[in-house]
Amino acid sequence: MNENTAAPRYDWTWRHLAALLGGNFALALGPWSVRLSDAGPVATGFWRLTLALPLLLLLAMANRQKLVGFSRRTWFGVAGAGLFFAADLAAWHVGIHGTRLGNASLFGNSGSLILMVWGVIALRRAPHRGEWLALGAASAGAAILFGRSLEISTETLVGDLLCLLAGFFYAFYILLLQSERAQFGNWSLLFWSSAAGAPFLLAAALWMGETVMPHNWWPLFALALGSQIIGQGLLVYALRHFPPLIIGLTLLTQPSVSIVAGWFAFNETLGAWDLAGMILVAAALVLARAGEKPAAS
Repeated sequence: MNENTAAPRYDWTWRHLAALLGGNFALALGPWSVRLSDAGPVATGFWRLTLALPLLLLLAMANRQKLVGFSRRTWFGVAGAGLFFAADLAAWHVGIHGTRLGNASLFGNSGSLILMVWGVIALRRAPHRGEWLALGAASAGAAILFGRSLEISTETLVGDLLCLLAGFFYAFYILLLQSERAQFGNWSLLFWSSAAGAPFLLAAALWMGETVMPHNWWPLFALALGSQIIGQGLLVYALRHFPPLIIGLTLLTQPSVSIVAGWFAFNETLGAWDLAGMILVAAALVLARAGEKPAAS
């Protein structure tokens, strides 16, 4: 077997595993902070990005990551990615207020499945067996969860659809940055994409007539620090050390933590059919992750 076809080697330790699990745990608590914020949902997304900017800048500078001197094409790519990331946050935060936290975490993470479908379309080939299984499980699970949400009210169904739309936007955020990511450090990339997305979120919040200035700041600081800094930072540190299947499996901790948070803070309960739908969607996300090609070292 030559060098180009050799299987990738992963050098993870317990520290990397703790970071991977910790990152997913921190991100899973994000919807809880969104619910507790007394600013509007889109305005909450604006504060999530804005409050994180100074620390992201300091982290990029401390790690000597390049912040200026990119080509015009690169700046346009990052600006476009920032707009997709902002659209992801806007749709997801509105959806969080309209559905259960477990559903929000599952559908908000649907980007892996959407990227898998996009890859099949781009390569103009038929899906292989694992991809068919992922699509089948996702379709069945989503149908169950959408049906259960519709039984509660049309508002919860709209919340599910908005969280699914957020996953769609996030997938295009990743696609748009793929050709530019090698020129950025992880912190500088997060800084500039956040800086590009924040004005869009502020304009959208004002246009929608949302409350922008909160009375209670701690949910916003918790969201910025927990999701944008700790959650993303731990995942950035850990992801390259694990195969996609392990990443997909640890992704399942997010809806699990969100379900507990929803039960504890908002008295949200799940029935047997809800759990069945979540298991099917979660299995589809794992299958989609397992089919990803590992990134180059």
